[in-house]
Amino acid sequence: MKTYTVYILVCNDETYYTGITNDLDKRLETHNLGKASKYTRSRLPVNVIAVRDGLTKSQALKLEYKVKQQKKNNKIDFLMGPQ
Repeated sequence: MKTYTVYILVCNDETYYTGITNDLDKRLETHNLGKASKYTRSRLPVNVIAVRDGLTKSQALKLEYKVKQQKKNNKIDFLMGPQ
């Protein structure tokens, strides 16, 4: 069974991007090549600052949505805290 990861990137302009993947290394490379998302394409380079892994796809999608609802200064703590 595939496991999924919810991740937060910090962009060059200090904004955050939240996403899910089943291969974080490949996804980060794709982001930094400017091919992963329209949002990060103009804000390169990006770096991973928080990760929550070992999730099902459904869990990851729900968690990603909840993280995106948080204010910027709460996103990392929310992602890393108990769910």
